[in-house]
Amino acid sequence: MINRFAASLAVLVAFGALPALAQQQQPKPAAAAATPKTDEDKYVGYYYPKPTAVETYTSPMQTIAGAERAQRVQFATVVSQGTIQSAYRVPYAVFVKGEKADKMIIVGLQPGEMSTIFRARAILANMTTMSRLSPFFQERTIAEDANFFDLLKLLGFQQITISDGDKFTHQVNIK
Repeated sequence: MINRFAASLAVLVAFGALPALAQQQQPKPAAAAATPKTDEDKYVGYYYPKPTAVETYTSPMQTIAGAERAQRVQFATVVSQGTIQSAYRVPYAVFVKGEKADKMIIVGLQPGEMSTIFRARAILANMTTMSRLSPFFQERTIAEDANFFDLLKLLGFQQITISDGDKFTHQVNIK
């Protein structure tokens, strides 16, 4: 079922695209070599600057039984694969990180594409729209009431970070 949803969403999202960065372990920068405190974000300074805003979204959804690391990685991979085939240049990358692959990261690849909270929220709104079209989302939610954060909760994601890759970063913790 998750595989069917991921394939459906990948096709739907191909409109504006979500290319993935390779899922291989990236070497840690020298400054990040020390073990971070539990409240520190080890991806700050490597994938994105320190968040300019952090919020918490409490979803009414429950994570689907069996939604594990492999399903989240596969979800990001299928979405990325669908968008890599896009006929035009994709303005941002989407990938997952974390020991449990429960942190989704979206980083702009072009200057100014996601430099404000409003542009970041617009991209998330587009992702909500595309998610609502998928059979997976429709079967598990009241599609018109649920959003992209709810989809992430269903799949077991704990956090989404969206950044312009320069100065702006918005982070949402999903409960």
